[in-house]
Amino acid sequence: MVSKNQIKLISSLHQKKFRNAHQLFIAEGVKGIQELLHSNFELEHLYVTVDHFETVLPSKKSLITESELKKISALTTPNTCLAVFKIPKEKAVINTGLIVALDTIRDPGNMGTILRLCDWFGITQVVCSAETVDLYNPKVVQATMGSIARVAVNYLNLTDYLKTTSLPIFGTFMEGDNLYTSTLPTEGIIVLGNEANGISAEIEALVTQRITIPRFGDLQQTESLNVATATAIVLSEFKRGCTS
Repeated sequence: MVSKNQIKLISSLHQKKFRNAHQLFIAEGVKGIQELLHSNFELEHLYVTVDHFETVLPSKKSLITESELKKISALTTPNTCLAVFKIPKEKAVINTGLIVALDTIRDPGNMGTILRLCDWFGITQVVCSAETVDLYNPKVVQATMGSIARVAVNYLNLTDYLKTTSLPIFGTFMEGDNLYTSTLPTEGIIVLGNEANGISAEIEALVTQRITIPRFGDLQQTESLNVATATAIVLSEFKRGCTS
């Protein structure tokens, strides 16, 4: 059973200000929760309608009804489980390898997919502008499908960070060097911009190499690629040289 106070607390975690106040976030779905349970994230409590999690201590787990789950879920169609985890402290950024920088990414689905792509391509660090959607937004957590457990994400003043790095900074633009013919390093920062406006002017001024994914369509009328789709192509190309 879930109490009224628990319902109130968990429902409040759908909003960023309450996640920050309580330093808690929610995850839903068996796969995503399993990934987090096997990571360094600390479980606060688990709510299940069907017990898939035999290894979780009884004191950390409550069996609830489907109607109770609906009251606390952030999903239109709730799964069979919801977990509350503690938000860990951010670790310092290590300026080695490839780092993805997100400049005001707003859509939770895009954010989650980008983290999954980073996980797939072995990118372990992502830095975000303060305006980028919250990592612990339930829709972001859901879209990562557990990759949130393996990719370190830092929110910072992106302009100040880029000013102080010695790594080359690559920006994705409609006009720039052809991604497929450019020599791409094994270390650097790859900046991806806002869905509607692209990379901001102050960040653009710090980019050391502009890159673009060329269009091959006969009419050349496609306005732009979805930022998550562009991320997949760019990361694939950066990593291609590492396996050749």
